[in-house]
Amino acid sequence: MVYAPVPDDPSLPPVRINLFSDTQTRPSRAMREAMADAEVGDEQIGADPTVNSLCDRVAALLGKEAALFMPSGTICNIAATLAHCRPGDEILAHETSHIVSLEGCTHAALGGVQIKPLPGPSGQFTPDDLRRALRPPDRHLARQTLVSVEQTTNLGGGKVWPQSALERIAALAKTHGLATHMDGARLLNASVASGVIPREMVAGWDSVWIDFSKGLGAPLGAVMAGSRGFIDEVWRWKQRLGGSLRQAGICAAACHYALDHNVDRLAEDHVNAWQLAAGLSRLEGIDVQPPETNLVFFDVAGSGISNEELTAALRLRGVLVSIMGGRMRACTHLDVDAAMIEETLDITRELLRQRAAGDSERRVYSVAG
Repeated sequence: MVYAPVPDDPSLPPVRINLFSDTQTRPSRAMREAMADAEVGDEQIGADPTVNSLCDRVAALLGKEAALFMPSGTICNIAATLAHCRPGDEILAHETSHIVSLEGCTHAALGGVQIKPLPGPSGQFTPDDLRRALRPPDRHLARQTLVSVEQTTNLGGGKVWPQSALERIAALAKTHGLATHMDGARLLNASVASGVIPREMVAGWDSVWIDFSKGLGAPLGAVMAGSRGFIDEVWRWKQRLGGSLRQAGICAAACHYALDHNVDRLAEDHVNAWQLAAGLSRLEGIDVQPPETNLVFFDVAGSGISNEELTAALRLRGVLVSIMGGRMRACTHLDVDAAMIEETLDITRELLRQRAAGDSERRVYSVAG
């Protein structure tokens, strides 16, 4: 599902332009200083003031009653699934969503839960798709318990769910007695790109989390929000999955800094992604999915070089990208500037020119031979 050359292979030159993922961001000096100055306490007993204030802040941002600090977004999805569902239940989610494709089948391994994958372009299903998948209760079949969406869609190309679709899907789920969960890994990218404020975007969703270790630039951390009763249940699962984080205010301080300084600037990442996509689309043989946020998916098979070959060739020149779902993916973030985008385009253009010249020479040799 995910492929990239080893970034720290000593036989390769250093990575200068890291487009592998927005998880590759590193905390700035100012963020590190905020972490060093953080007031801390024992998170287990609610005595870490920096964690507490972050949870209150995110709960207010998302319009929920309560919130909980977690190490990662994946753990948020796992804990939410386990809190919402019981063994033998069924979740409805898009066939390419993170909980289906990138979480090691944890829903089944730990929860005894199955997922009904829903189709649809760009990582999104429609309200009609959901309606067709819903069924009356039947003791012969899994109980349908939860509807989950991913904002933005990762393998779908960083697409933003239309607000009208989110509202209709949530309402339909509630009508049929299902809970709703939003994987908000890049929710703030979606908010910045669409202009819809976070609390409005997630109003119909029972649980939602935001990730701080992607475009927001923190070294780790995510915050899950929902009703007080739901967060109490998630705390139980957090305990089962490893327990408290103790003096986690050091990490929560990085998340505070990210909310203060790194949200509005996500728009810069989107512009850089659009510039990269526009430049790639002008190269012969490259098929680019137009980006809406900071993810650029493209396929170069039409240029005569495979995705794997170009990925490896870029790595030899200090540019790191990945392959996901059979396509190349470049992800912009706060450690990638406009000059790096132009350099990446120049390198890609030259690699394709060299490949075309080599193919031409081989054809001439073959005819002459």
